[in-house]
Amino acid sequence: MPRNTVKYQNILVLIASYFFYGCWDWRFLGLLSFSTLLDFYSGLRIHNSRSEGARKRWLIASVTINLGFLAYFKYFGFFVESFAELLSSNGLQAYSSTLNIILPIGISFYTFHGLSYVFDIYNRKITPTTNFIDYALFVSFFPLLVAGPIERATHLLPQIERPRTFEYSKAVDGLRQMLWGFFKKVVIADGCAAYATPIFSDPGSYSGSTLVLGAVFFAFQIYGDFSGYSDIALGTARLFGFELLKNFNFPYFSRDIAEFWRRWHISLSSWFKDYLYYPLGGSRFGKLKTIRNTMIIFTVSGFWHGANWTFIAWGVYHGLLFLPLLIFDKNRKNVGPVAAGRLLPSIREAFQMVLTFSLVTIGWILFRAENITKAGNYLKGIASKSLLSVPLHSGYHTLMIFIALMFGIEWLERGSNHPFETVHPKYPVIRWGMYLFLLVLCLANYKQDQEFIYFQF
Repeated sequence: MPRNTVKYQNILVLIASYFFYGCWDWRFLGLLSFSTLLDFYSGLRIHNSRSEGARKRWLIASVTINLGFLAYFKYFGFFVESFAELLSSNGLQAYSSTLNIILPIGISFYTFHGLSYVFDIYNRKITPTTNFIDYALFVSFFPLLVAGPIERATHLLPQIERPRTFEYSKAVDGLRQMLWGFFKKVVIADGCAAYATPIFSDPGSYSGSTLVLGAVFFAFQIYGDFSGYSDIALGTARLFGFELLKNFNFPYFSRDIAEFWRRWHISLSSWFKDYLYYPLGGSRFGKLKTIRNTMIIFTVSGFWHGANWTFIAWGVYHGLLFLPLLIFDKNRKNVGPVAAGRLLPSIREAFQMVLTFSLVTIGWILFRAENITKAGNYLKGIASKSLLSVPLHSGYHTLMIFIALMFGIEWLERGSNHPFETVHPKYPVIRWGMYLFLLVLCLANYKQDQEFIYFQF
């Protein structure tokens, strides 16, 4: 586009974003449009209302309608089935008929975009934009529309409003990050899925050692899948002149659970902190209320992921792991990068990272299992005598080499925004050799039917 034509740039990218979303199911473009119009108009009314009562009514209306849509599409069946099970457990026979409701892809993400916008206006952190095109692009920008990161109007809207010109250096950096994201998705995540999926589908047929292997593979799968998507999203946005919020910061190098949650799905954690934890009182009213607020945050975070008791249990599990750090004021102990200024971690740091990864992997069993009963059976299978046996699976050694390659590169570049940000700029042969090697791996391992895990949230 010609320079100084930000209006037409935004129209072009908005059309591209709606086309992108419509390629999944064009019928849900109406829901996306309605949600966008609702929050755009609510923001204007909140800002222009003279009385506090009117401002609050418009806020409540926006929040209620947004969460109402989210509850209907995402949680209606869950509530109906849970209520029927409750009646049955008390000796009452219930006839439950649930609709086969299609979950609109990305609804949790674009709903939270709109809610953060009206919250910030209500709290007078920002003034609403009067340009509907700009706001619609903020909500529906295609790289982040279906799986985040969850952006803030304070961060993205100013970038949308100002003129942008193509910058070669940013484009190259974006392509590097995209390549790394595709490698993590196609080679690591999809490769791990080939082993983790059959193990979780029938855990009773496998030994305890194989179940451990399946859980570890799923830990690598969900990391490669979700952080890989985030890398692709951030890299794609950079091609258009946008800098999105960093969503992952090498979380498996964490030394405790608190550090893990500062590094994993950062945009969601910060969203809940700003719009739920702080309004509940945060840590301002004593230790007991801080514990209460923390458990609420983790429970809601689990429920955000889906309509299943396994997600709630996963959130509660992480909350319980977090509490000892909170109670003894150790939750901010590990803030900087691990082994800063050193090539290798200390023995203590290595032990802390292995322990944290192990605890997180146990949580992933709850996250991945179809229901609580199957999660319990999976854990029982691990605790059996067969835990000390040799894993049944074979042929995964090449995959383990690729996983080691991923973590080796990420370890060396753990202080950067993404691993290829500063990869041997003075040695083009090494640089291009790495690019081509990863590209060939992606093309050789591509499977068309492997969608991103977080598309279902």
